[in-house]
Amino acid sequence: MSTPDRTLDPALDPGSPVPADGATPAPRGRRILAHAALEARTLLTNGEQLMVALALPAMVLVGLRLLPVGRIDGAAPIDTAIAATLATALVSTAFTSQAIQTGFDRRNGVLRWVATTPLGRDGYLAGKILATLLVHVLQVLVLGTVALVMGWRPGIGGLLAAVPVWALGTIAFGALGLLLAGRLRTEGVLAASNLVFVLFVVAGIAVPVTRYPRFLGGIVDLLPSGALGELLRACLAHGPFSIGSVVVLLAWAVGGTAAVVRWFRWTDA
Repeated sequence: MSTPDRTLDPALDPGSPVPADGATPAPRGRRILAHAALEARTLLTNGEQLMVALALPAMVLVGLRLLPVGRIDGAAPIDTAIAATLATALVSTAFTSQAIQTGFDRRNGVLRWVATTPLGRDGYLAGKILATLLVHVLQVLVLGTVALVMGWRPGIGGLLAAVPVWALGTIAFGALGLLLAGRLRTEGVLAASNLVFVLFVVAGIAVPVTRYPRFLGGIVDLLPSGALGELLRACLAHGPFSIGSVVVLLAWAVGGTAAVVRWFRWTDA
């Protein structure tokens, strides 16, 4: 995966908060929303990013629906398939795409430039979070529609229960993506983010923890992907609910956020 270079010219950036001709900056909320719109457009207009955000999860959905992989006893195949698919979509956007795009922004000097504008570092990160959530909504609508055509009949209770899990997973994997982008050089981010993405999908998302030998299952159980997969299966496929999975995912979200605050580097220097 790759991402196009983004210009540093404020005049070409519709989300730019830099005032022209002595004008005062737009209100903070408006600046963040404009930047979120820019980030979302960057994700959705890049063919490779769009493939990872929608096409790849859709292929996962079809594959898991047709193949006897990742199923749990007593659950319809489409239910376990959509749970794994939505988890894959979350990780692809919050972790992989976020890491790659931010890594390129850091290499191209965008992060250094943003720090000197009224948007600031906090506004930049807030815009990224909002953009990620917007892409997530699109993913749920598209993939949910495909699943409905394939026979998925979700319950309202399960959908509502999945919302906080989705939010917590977005924080956890988004923080890990930013941490990766803020510590490695761009080439390293490209390699590591794609490799770790595949690891996450296999470890607990497509393949439940219970399908692993006890030793490996204990390791997968401690990964954010294992926790996310188990919780979404509990919400959407009537799988067993584990408070331990909540604790694990929460720990990754809190620990990852703290690590970003402490170790994220805004420049390559």
